[in-house]
Amino acid sequence: MLDLGIVIVNYRTCDLLRECLQAIYESRGDFSYQVCVVDNCSQDGSCAMVGEEFPQVRLVESEINGGYAYANNLGLRALGFAHTSDELSQYSARSPDHRQARYALLLNPDTLLPPSALQDMLNFMEAYPEAGVAGPRLVLADGSLDLACRRSFPSPEVSFYRMVGLSKLFPKSRRFGRYNLTYLDPDKVAEIDSVVGAFMLVKAKALRQVGLLDESFFMYGEDLDWAYRIKKAGWKVYYNPQVTVLHYKRAASRHSRKASYEFYRAMRIFYRKHYAATTPFWLHWLILGGIALRGGLAVLSSRLRFRPQSEKLSEALG
Repeated sequence: MLDLGIVIVNYRTCDLLRECLQAIYESRGDFSYQVCVVDNCSQDGSCAMVGEEFPQVRLVESEINGGYAYANNLGLRALGFAHTSDELSQYSARSPDHRQARYALLLNPDTLLPPSALQDMLNFMEAYPEAGVAGPRLVLADGSLDLACRRSFPSPEVSFYRMVGLSKLFPKSRRFGRYNLTYLDPDKVAEIDSVVGAFMLVKAKALRQVGLLDESFFMYGEDLDWAYRIKKAGWKVYYNPQVTVLHYKRAASRHSRKASYEFYRAMRIFYRKHYAATTPFWLHWLILGGIALRGGLAVLSSRLRFRPQSEKLSEALG
C-alpha cells in the first residue's frame, strides 16, 4: 500500500510547477508516494514540461477548466481515492496494479517543500490518529505567515466580524480574531476548523467516509467545505507549525478575472449549505445582501484593475 497520493492542480504556472515537482522528488524519508498533476487547460507548455522532465508523474489533461474542486477530484480518482468500497473495487478491477494510498495530499504548484516536509507531516498524522486533516505552517515569500493556513469556519458571526473589520482591529481577540485564528500562537500545534487547500493532508479513511470535494465550488471554499464535512464525521483538523512550507500564493488565480466573483460566490454556497437552515429569516437576507454587496464591489474593483493596457493608455491620452 502506498503511503501518500499527491494531487497538484495546475493552471498556467509552468515554472512554479517545475520547482514544486523538483522539491517533491528531492524529499527525504521512508515513505512511498505517487504524484498526479491535473492540468486545467493551461496552454502554457505545462503538460509538455511534465511529460519531458517528470515522466514518473501521472498527468491528467482536463478537457475543460472545471475549477479547483473538479480538477482535484479528477486527480483523486486517478490515484484511486474513492468514496465507497464499491467504487474502489470497480477502480481496482480496471487497474489491477493499483494501490490506494493511506493519505491524500492536495498541494498547490505555488508551494515549495523542504526535504523533510512530507515525512514529517506523515509522522504527525500517525502521532494524532484522530486527525482526519492536517496542514503545516505556510509562509509567504516575505517570510510572513499565510493567515489562511489555519482558519475557523465562516459562520455568520465570524464572517460579520471579518466584513466589518473587527478581526483586523482586534487580531488577538478570541472573539473577533476567529476568522484566521490570529489570537493563536503560530508556533504551537492547534486543533482548528480548517487548513487551506494549498497543502491539505487528508486521511484516506476520512475521505472515503465523506466523499470527494464539492464541485459546486469553483476555486474557493471547497477546502473549508471538505474540512467541515470531515469534522462533522467525527475527525479532527490540526495545524502543525513544526513543518514550514513556502507559499507564493495566488500564482494561478492572478491570471483569472473570475477570482473576486468566485470568492464571494463560494461564501454564498458555503453559507447556504451549512448555515442557512438555522439562521433567522431576517438575518438570512441580511447575510445574502451583504455578500452580494461586497461581491459586487470586489468584482467592479477587479474589472477596473484588469482593464487592458491599451484601454488605459487611450484614456490617459484623452
